[in-house]
Amino acid sequence: MKQTDIQRDYLSKKAREISPSGIRKYFDLLSSMEGAISLGVGEPDFVTPWPMREAGIFAIEKGFTMYTSNRGMFELREALCKYHLDFYGIEYDPHLELLVTTGCSEALDLACRAIVDPGDEVIMTDPHYVAYPVCVSLAGGIPVPVPTYEKNNFEIMPEDIKKKLTPKTKAILLSYPANPTGAVMPRDILVQIAELAVKHDLVVISDEIYARLIYGVEHTCVATLPGMRERTILIGGFSKTFAMTGWRVGYTAANPDFTEAMLKVHQYTMMCAPIMGQIAAIEALKESNNQEVEDMLAEYDRRRRVIVKGFRDLGLSCFEPKGAFYTFPSIQSTGMTSEEFAEGLLKEEKVAVVPGSVFGKSGEGYIRCCYATSMPEIEEALKRMGRFISKHRK
Repeated sequence: MKQTDIQRDYLSKKAREISPSGIRKYFDLLSSMEGAISLGVGEPDFVTPWPMREAGIFAIEKGFTMYTSNRGMFELREALCKYHLDFYGIEYDPHLELLVTTGCSEALDLACRAIVDPGDEVIMTDPHYVAYPVCVSLAGGIPVPVPTYEKNNFEIMPEDIKKKLTPKTKAILLSYPANPTGAVMPRDILVQIAELAVKHDLVVISDEIYARLIYGVEHTCVATLPGMRERTILIGGFSKTFAMTGWRVGYTAANPDFTEAMLKVHQYTMMCAPIMGQIAAIEALKESNNQEVEDMLAEYDRRRRVIVKGFRDLGLSCFEPKGAFYTFPSIQSTGMTSEEFAEGLLKEEKVAVVPGSVFGKSGEGYIRCCYATSMPEIEEALKRMGRFISKHRK
């Protein structure tokens, strides 16, 4: 049987239509390239702090290798409720409103599948994280991107959302602090978006995985705004703040109806998050003000300032990110497309960045660079990029 026959006769239309992740493409190329520097994949270069690792090791030593409740360990759900009350002043019921997931990615998929029917439209920012339109499409929905611009600090504007509203609009998918831009939404603009959601009876899926990674500004939890608690599905996780990417623990916080719907999908597809990861996550919340965590945040801030200055010194316009650990410099002055720049830089200078075009049409002319890598590698990457730009700038 030829591969083309399999594609035509056996694969679903949705499976055929999905494009591979533009981020993982560069990660895979990099893995076989000696001496390469990656500013591509959004993963902390720090190891998980010792208290969390010790908790996971201890869990295995004590024989905690079994399933947990589909909802996740009650101790973890209870700790998450306390965490949100302490940091954001919002109360959730650990029995009915918290669901522990296998990473934030599963949480996003569950949220989409719980609320989206075929033909429903979901508004999202453009640029956006690569999984957003795919998860909406897999749920049968229609992604509706709303362009954001560097001149507006990559904030999604309420008036632009209004223009995209139709009778089929079901939800708004927000991600602030944002991947790939590093933007953080001011509270007053979020309030206006919340008012739109209430007026038009929309659900808001709020991906707040980077909520603790902010620099000199305030993060507003969408669910805390007037009228939003009952219509918001809050998504969070442990990968970024606590350097726990491989532990695969995320969660949703939402009203009981949303949570029950997500739970039904979760119990048939994933069963539960790994128990060792859940136990480590409990320790992470106990240690949420751990000095190692604070040191990581301070180091990201230092790298952020260095890499932004570096790009500007190279003659590239670069928005100063207020959150997450990404920069999104413009490469339009080079005369190259995002794809040409990324592929040329990797081939000639062995530096991996992600073309902005993989994050949506509004990402064209930009590249995403992750500064969750060591300072020496950032400095060396900037030198190599300088050579590449000098050679190719038109």
